[in-house]
Amino acid sequence: MARTMDTLERANLLKSARENGWEYCRVEEKARLVLGSARHRAQVTLLPIESSQCWQLFFQDTALSEELKRSIPRSLDTNGIFTVSTIQYLGPLLRRAAELAFALPNHGEALYQERVAALIPLGTLGNTEVERLVRQRVGQDTYRELLFDYWGGACAVTGIAVPEALRASHAKPWAECTSDSERLDVYNGLLLVANLDALFDRGLITFTQSGELEVSPRLNQGVAAKMGCLAGARLRWLDASHAPYLAWHRNKVWKA
Repeated sequence: MARTMDTLERANLLKSARENGWEYCRVEEKARLVLGSARHRAQVTLLPIESSQCWQLFFQDTALSEELKRSIPRSLDTNGIFTVSTIQYLGPLLRRAAELAFALPNHGEALYQERVAALIPLGTLGNTEVERLVRQRVGQDTYRELLFDYWGGACAVTGIAVPEALRASHAKPWAECTSDSERLDVYNGLLLVANLDALFDRGLITFTQSGELEVSPRLNQGVAAKMGCLAGARLRWLDASHAPYLAWHRNKVWKA
């Protein structure tokens, strides 16, 4: 059963929500807050727990809940419910949830189409070289943004969080994708430091179905180690939706 929040508690919660990617709020029955944003389509219900100063968070999107549980295991997820005890814990949880809500399909494709429409006036769409270049540039910029949010701004392998050194890598290359959904799917790519990105792009490294980094026999092992391909290197996490794209990379790009 939920308790009623006082004015100060509600104000502090709303402040934390706005600062962490949830600028819209609807108050229901004085006991719960429903949060949303113009930046993404997710919603979360925040409910104060009776006889405690804790709050429970309910996310409507199951995929978002699963990704969030993997990103912040200390949030004590039980059956899709996240429990936090202080504003200090609530802020990072809401911020990570907003990042994932922005990155996960199908938001990226919709955002891409909006950005293309803003650059290419209605009535002028056609199969032209200029349009192709615009679409490709907008798509690549949008995809980088999505991968930064999905991987929390850090390399998918090393955890290095230096934006200038990170690259958005497709497992199934842009030109080989058959739809914008594939091109902009965060599961079709990895955020990698530049050296790993170069090796991944050229098929000199790949990742197994369980996420271990595998070096091509065509790459000298000593050189590979100097470039960051260390023993035990693996993806920081792996979702089942990554599997078909990584399988495509192993079969079509990797130099076995």
